[in-house]
Amino acid sequence: MAKGPDAFRTISEAADELNVPQHVLRFWETKFAFIRPMKRAGGRRFYRPADIAVLRGVRRLLHDEGYTIKGVQKLHREQGLKRLIAAGEGGAFAVGTAPAASSGSPKTAPGNTEALLTALRDLESAKQRLDALLKG
Repeated sequence: MAKGPDAFRTISEAADELNVPQHVLRFWETKFAFIRPMKRAGGRRFYRPADIAVLRGVRRLLHDEGYTIKGVQKLHREQGLKRLIAAGEGGAFAVGTAPAASSGSPKTAPGNTEALLTALRDLESAKQRLDALLKG
């Protein structure tokens, strides 16, 4: 039987719901002070629905939007938890809050396109040479 939307989640249930390993959730707790699941005796973690919403936003920003940990920390400092929750819900970026503008730390800044394409061509060329060496 599935849990209701207001039920607490164990770390394994939260990890499954967010499609990340459990150790990632534990790691995020060390990097983001705003991630504080309830802990019971023995240290068992229980995530409230609000915790899951914040984690969903952190996951989207880190994995889908290209933010770094420092970028998410800065976004939280500047715009708060509501912004992280909105990101998890697929909320659009407000003016001036796109990853390149707000965090200064996305993996692909707009001005780096040509450099990335050059690096990609170099890597493809190296792969072709390696493949040739392995066949020969």
